[in-house]
Amino acid sequence: MDGFRGRLEGKRKLRVLITAGPTREYIDPVRFISNDSSGMMGFALAAAARDMDCLVTLISGPVALKTPEGITRVDVVSAEQMYREVKKRAAKADVVIMAAAVADWRPRRMLKEKMKKGPIPPNIELVRTHDILMEIGKRRRPQQRIVGFALETKNLEENAREKLRRKGCSWVVANTQDAIGALASRAILFSRSGKRVRLPKLPKEDLAYVILSNVLS
Repeated sequence: MDGFRGRLEGKRKLRVLITAGPTREYIDPVRFISNDSSGMMGFALAAAARDMDCLVTLISGPVALKTPEGITRVDVVSAEQMYREVKKRAAKADVVIMAAAVADWRPRRMLKEKMKKGPIPPNIELVRTHDILMEIGKRRRPQQRIVGFALETKNLEENAREKLRRKGCSWVVANTQDAIGALASRAILFSRSGKRVRLPKLPKEDLAYVILSNVLS
């Protein structure tokens, strides 16, 4: 980490912004669209960054996890809320780690009352949410590190490399659906400079330290 830190004037503490958990896009007051995410990886990364003497802000969707001590936590529900909070803080961060599983689609409008069961399923018009990672990647400062996550069910490496290129990331952490809700996970790291680092299956707390050791080197 000294190499990255050393390039920052005054060798101040690194400011790390991390997103975690899912978002919920409500159809009506009780039903929503979401992605399956426990938030454990993002919270582990936040704790590891704190232990590495970084100033950490964690933006989290709805999860049942305790906030690691010594970090600033911002709770959100929807993709739009996460977009606004990330946009507000990303420019001042040295490192942005987008570990959240943000929903790609949301209902065009949320119904004010609960939909009643009928003989025909309702048609729900969907619209795209903000691609937060891509927007942050386009605004990336020369010395800023942007880290994306790619969870894939097939063509893991091919899709991860494409995400790295298309979204302007410094690194992409690639894993499979086996990581969802698991206490331990494996991953492959890809960097803009062409590095490929395969990580063994580790408890997520340990995996977080290894990921950050590469990202901050």
